[in-house]
Amino acid sequence: MPDMGTTVKNSKVAAFFKGVRTEFRKIIWPDRTTLLKQLAAVLVVTIITGIIIVLIDYGVEQLINFLTTL
Repeated sequence: MPDMGTTVKNSKVAAFFKGVRTEFRKIIWPDRTTLLKQLAAVLVVTIITGIIIVLIDYGVEQLINFLTTL
């Protein structure tokens, strides 16, 4: 006789993945041009943020070097 706990767990797991599949089908995927525009925006923002971080890091490094040589 099968264990009822295992059967309940299996049905819950199956129901979960059925729900995931249903929700996954509701996703509206972007077309190629929208995807490329969003990719370009992300790359530009990432590069600008990286440059800002490098500049701040360099400025703090120079400030620390100046303060330690006093």
